Amino acid sequence: MTDSPGDLPLHLRAALVAAGFTYDGVSRVLGAEAQAALARNETTPGLRRTRGGSALETLARMFLLQAPVELAAAERALPGLLDRMAAEGLIEQSVGEVAARLDVRPYAAGDDRGEHSLWVVSDLTPGLDGGPQRVGPDHVLGISPASTSLAQLTIRQKVGRALDLGTGCGVQALHLARHSDEVVATDVNKRALWMAGFNAALNELGRSVDVREGSFFEPVAEERFDLIATNPPFVISPANGERLVYRDSGLPGDRVVEDIVRAAPGHLADGGWCQILANWVIARDRPWADRLEPWIADGCDALVVQREVVDPPTYVELWLKDAGHHGATDYFARYDTWLSWFEEQGIEAVGFGWVNLRKRAEGPGTRDFLDWRYDVEQPVAPAIQEWGTAVDARVDLGSRLRARPDVQQETLGPVGAADPEVVVLRQQRGFRRARQADTVEAALVGACDGELTVGQIIDALAEILHLDAGASRATYLPAVRELVAEGFLAPA
Repeated sequence: MTDSPGDLPLHLRAALVAAGFTYDGVSRVLGAEAQAALARNETTPGLRRTRGGSALETLARMFLLQAPVELAAAERALPGLLDRMAAEGLIEQSVGEVAARLDVRPYAAGDDRGEHSLWVVSDLTPGLDGGPQRVGPDHVLGISPASTSLAQLTIRQKVGRALDLGTGCGVQALHLARHSDEVVATDVNKRALWMAGFNAALNELGRSVDVREGSFFEPVAEERFDLIATNPPFVISPANGERLVYRDSGLPGDRVVEDIVRAAPGHLADGGWCQILANWVIARDRPWADRLEPWIADGCDALVVQREVVDPPTYVELWLKDAGHHGATDYFARYDTWLSWFEEQGIEAVGFGWVNLRKRAEGPGTRDFLDWRYDVEQPVAPAIQEWGTAVDARVDLGSRLRARPDVQQETLGPVGAADPEVVVLRQQRGFRRARQADTVEAALVGACDGELTVGQIIDALAEILHLDAGASRATYLPAVRELVAEGFLAPA
């Protein structure tokens, strides 16, 4: 692998386009069953559907199914490129055959700005057809559920400068380059940086992405950004434990996430966002939010969403299998050591989720810790941006509000009862939050159509229900503010 690929990415792109090697093209040639099998790391159905010898089928067999192809077929699919691709380490040639050494994968990058086609180079997927799962310490992960989650999480408003912290193969940098004037991508893994630069050039974004080597914020000291997106090596393990660069920081516990959360505000412009995909420790006898809250700077708004909680055995099994240790002779020793460390540290469980920080120009920040393990609308980025807008809203008795059109009311109670026992307000979009409401809250939300002020609505309901007007204002104005913050109501 040489230091610079020169114009190879542009020529490779032309060949991929000519072959129809796009996400839609591969989907058509493989079909649903073969694609589902490949997602399970099984290639036989895909191999059965790619025997025709077309350029598209050849590229799918070579790069996605990791099967050697005939030299003549490879030359037809990649005319004039084989020697250069071999020199760069993308393929290897033997007598009469060509095999992939790196994965070249079409990617349909859907976000709230629409869907667009990209190609991503990374290391080969381990474990196909029951093969060895083990990967090297500098393995460069390709498109993964984690990278897709972060892409769906990241706000896509137009910005000046963006930072992809720990870029890996550069997936987030490719997304960021679509709506940023300048993107800086950092990593400690030199192989990852080479691939990130290659991918930027392959997708005609090379001039927009500045690739820099270094640990976390070191390559951007004293610099400020409007948007930071990061999928850091967040796996929670002993400092001297498992060590794969793409997932293990070398720091104990959740220290890497804490360090990023604490340091990020110093690299954000006023109004800038930092969005982090993270794991965190849930300590014995301590609420998870209490552990994370001290990490957040006073001048930042924070929306922290816990999406999943797993127990220590499940967590350890997940990452030992990810590293290819399942079934190895030292598997039980590794498993026992990791669990023992969890016990020593008082770790009861591990939380998976999102940390969204926004730097305020002035004033104290708002903190919102949401334990929400239910389905959300994807991409969820617009809902996060709407949360930021709600945080800025100053709601008082003179405010005019509207109920969000996707909010529905559910009532529960015995058959034939005059009044429901429970009223639930439920969003159909965004976070799809649900909130139990009393009769006044439900009626108040129903009356918010932008015409009357909050004070007028509360007073009218108090009169109808024979309640004290002053007490109703004191009780329901805070509830209205919560309904705005949670996205049930919005300024008219």
